Amino acid sequence: MDKNAAYEAYEDVRSDSSETNWAVLKYDGNKIVLDSTGEDYTEFVDKFSDDDRGFGFLRIETGDELSKRKKFALVTFIGQGVGPLKKAKVSTDKAQVKDVFKSFAVEVLANEKSDLKVDKIKAEVVKAGGANYGTGC
Repeated sequence: MDKNAAYEAYEDVRSDSSETNWAVLKYDGNKIVLDSTGEDYTEFVDKFSDDDRGFGFLRIETGDELSKRKKFALVTFIGQGVGPLKKAKVSTDKAQVKDVFKSFAVEVLANEKSDLKVDKIKAEVVKAGGANYGTGC
């Protein structure tokens, strides 16, 4: 795994001074490499297909009218077209990814693009965070 590039992307997503909202790691042969980073969640979803396997790190803004917070999600994507041996490799390689992407509120396992929709992941982050209430304004 290219840990240096992955760590730089992780820090960029976590940085309050950066507009970067996500990072994607994918396989290049048997090696995990930084595929891309970006701001638009639609681009994040488009990075994956049924034949892909990889990892994503997302910044999600939560909170209510009085308190906005940034939370993070780790996404493991294994497309439905990925064979059993490659699927198994993802589960063992996830430990390397977690050595770099250390701080996150939720971990999401996705098998299709609909699992990657930002609203769905945000709901998981909010649910994990507790204290989910607003002022009604």
